Parts: sequence; C-alpha cells; structure tokens
Amino acid sequence: MKLWGGRFTKETSQLTDDFNSSIHFDHILYKYDIYGSIAHATMLGKQNIISNEEAALIVSGLKEILQDIEDNKVEFDVSAEDIHMNVEKLLIEKIGDTGKKLHTGRSRNDQVALDVRMYVKDKVLYIDRLLHELQETIIKIAKDNIDTIMPGYTHLQKAQPITLAHHVLAYFEMFKRDRERLMDCYKRTNVLPLGAGALATTTYPLDRTYVATLLDFDGITMNSIDSVSDRDFSIEFMSAMSLIMMHLSRFSEEIIFWCSDEFKFVQLDDEYSTGSSIMPQKKNPDIAELVRGKTGRVYGNLLGLLTTMKGLPLAYNKDMQEDKESLFDSVSTLSMAIPIFTKMIDTMKVNKENMYHSAGKGFTNATDAADWLVKNQVPFREAHAIIGKLVLYAIEKNKTLEELSLEEYKEVSPIFNETIYDSITLEACVNNRKVDGGPSRESVEKVIFINENYLLNEKK
Repeated sequence: MKLWGGRFTKETSQLTDDFNSSIHFDHILYKYDIYGSIAHATMLGKQNIISNEEAALIVSGLKEILQDIEDNKVEFDVSAEDIHMNVEKLLIEKIGDTGKKLHTGRSRNDQVALDVRMYVKDKVLYIDRLLHELQETIIKIAKDNIDTIMPGYTHLQKAQPITLAHHVLAYFEMFKRDRERLMDCYKRTNVLPLGAGALATTTYPLDRTYVATLLDFDGITMNSIDSVSDRDFSIEFMSAMSLIMMHLSRFSEEIIFWCSDEFKFVQLDDEYSTGSSIMPQKKNPDIAELVRGKTGRVYGNLLGLLTTMKGLPLAYNKDMQEDKESLFDSVSTLSMAIPIFTKMIDTMKVNKENMYHSAGKGFTNATDAADWLVKNQVPFREAHAIIGKLVLYAIEKNKTLEELSLEEYKEVSPIFNETIYDSITLEACVNNRKVDGGPSRESVEKVIFINENYLLNEKK
C-alpha cells in the first residue's frame, strides 16, 4: 500500500505506476530533498511539534540515507512515485515509525517547490561560474589581439575595419548581461515555499523563517497558493539559459565561418575538431556546430514549460511534474556546452595576416574617406556621394582606395590632397575611433581594464 493509499481499496496498476512515477528523473533532486527534510525536521523539533529526540533520529536517518545514495547503495522504487516518497519510505525502513512523522506540516506540493528552487539556486551559481571562466578566456584573446585588425561586418558584408579584440569583447558584454540575468533570477528564486502545505498552509505552528535561515533563503513566500503553483523561477532560469545559448550560437556561427577555407581567420585545435568518414582532408568545426544545434533544444525546453503552465488553474496540478525534465536537460546542455566552447576558443589559432589582408579589401575605409571630406568642410551627405563615386571608379579600375593616385582622387573632387592617404590606412581607421566603446587601442585597453576589474570583483 502506498503512503497515501488509505482511502483506496485497490492498488494502482503497473501501467499507472509507470506513467505517474517521476523517480526516473527527479532522483536528481535527492540531496535537495534530504537537505530540505533535515531543515523541516529540525524545525518540527524546535517548535515541539515532534519531540527533539524524534527530530534528532529523523535527521540522523536522513543523513545516513544521503550517504547511502551517494555510495550507490540505494535502488529507487518506481511504485513510490517520486524522490520525496522514496526518501520517506527509506527513512521509515531505517528508523521505524518515527520516520512517519517527517511529513507533518508539509505536502509534496510545497516540498517539490522547495526542492526545485534549491536546485535552481545551485545551478544558477554553477552556470554563472562557467560564464566567468568563458569571460576570462575572452579577455585573454582580446589582450593578445588588441592590434589584430580584421574586417567588421554588417549584413555579412565588409563594413569597417576593427580589431579582433573589439569583436570578441562584444561577446564579453553579452555574457555579462547573461550573468546579470542569472543573478536577477537567483534573487526571485531565493524565497522559501515550504510551509505552504498543499495550498493553504497548516494548523501546526511552523517557523518558516527559521527553515529559510537553515536553508540559506533570503525570505519566505507570502502567498501559500502562489507558493505551490509558481514555476516562474524555473521559466526565468530557462529563459536566461536560452539567451546564453543564443549568444554561444552566434559566436559559434562566426567561428564556423572563420575557420572555413574562404575566410581562414582561425584554425581550431585538433582536440576540438572532427574529421570525415569519407573525405580525408576534412577538419570540421563540429563542436561549434553542436553548440549551435543544441540551442534549439534549449529553446524547445523553454517553450515546452511555458506551454505546460499556460492553462493551469490554481493551485498545484500534476501537469507541473513536467517542469523538471526540460529544466534538467537545459542545465545539462549548458553544463557541457559552455566549458567545451571555452576550451575551443582558448586553443584556436588566430591567422592575423589573413584577417589584416581581408580588412584591406571591400573598401572598409570608405567611411573614413568620407569623414576626411567632412573634416575639410564638405557636408556629410555630399561627402557620402563623392566617396560612392570614388568607390565605383576604383571597382572599375580594380584598385583599392589606397592605390588610387591623387590625380584620380581630384578627378572626382578637387578638394582632395595628399593627407587623404594618412586617414585611410587600416591602422588609422581603427585607432582614430577613440570614442568610448570603440575599436581603437586606447578604447579597447580601457574596456579590458574595466572588465578585468569586473571579473576580479565577481570572483571575490
């Protein structure tokens, strides 16, 4: 007979047990369930709801169960449905009838809400640490490539020269926002739902604030119905993870371009590449492609939980059992994707000469030529038209702007003089852009300094 089976005259069918059970995936929550139960039992003893001796026996038994699980001595029972009932069943077997008092004053509804919140808190901090390591790697790449000039793109067309440092630091900012979102999610997750009961609390004199202190929560939830029916924190975490994967996917897309034969900007290390089963010459960026591909998986997990929750009336519904597998899968995916992506970019070789050569093509210095005219009293819109004609002429002559003679410049506009050439070198195009947040050496060094201090403070 199940622990809840008092009003039933028949056992559930095996089919029902298999369909209803969540132990095959929610066993992941075992340590959070046990830690929560230890805090709950301790509070029951403190409040004289059970005796201190009973509380101590329960706590001791739970600690033994935790060790047994970690030592792989426990085989979970599908008929006990979930991790909560499995732990309680193990406790009763271990310490006898006293174990039946553990569930006093709580429901599986507030118990699972607690377990998942504890899991999310833990994993938010873990994902944040992985992003910290990724940001450290980005800073390293940036410091090594402050003067590595490359083409910047818009619409995947060459636009203006920048540096690789400036380019990768754009991703640093993305991951910084991701970490801010994670910490914001942590704040809303870090409130204790235990004590809400099934939906309407209990008549026992629980001390919820004491339990919150024991479990390192900032406070307690303020509405018992919302406490057991809320999964916003999981959705928010999954949304934050989706954004992280989107940023990783964008970076992966560029790595895939850059290591192609058409670009040859970077070369991936053999440890983070794969080959072809039929074409012996191939070296494929499969890690970057998998990161890009797994992004859709994480998006799907988020959409699945949103869809599950959208039609649920208050309070708890069994549908909410479906919140865990998608959450666990997204955490697992990021736990693999972020570290291997970090290693991949940390070990890749940058072909600085190819980047520089590519930046010299496609008239990436055309805007700087227009700016030279503006600085010589030509209205920008006129300057834009003049340089447009000059570019068209250069294309017809198969030349770059640097290769045109001063006479050719003057044929388009008599305003040009020899100082135009100093303004359209790639180095000048980059380093004259000294506006804060720009690609010049001066601006990038300032940003690196700021971000290194940010990482140092975050680590502390």
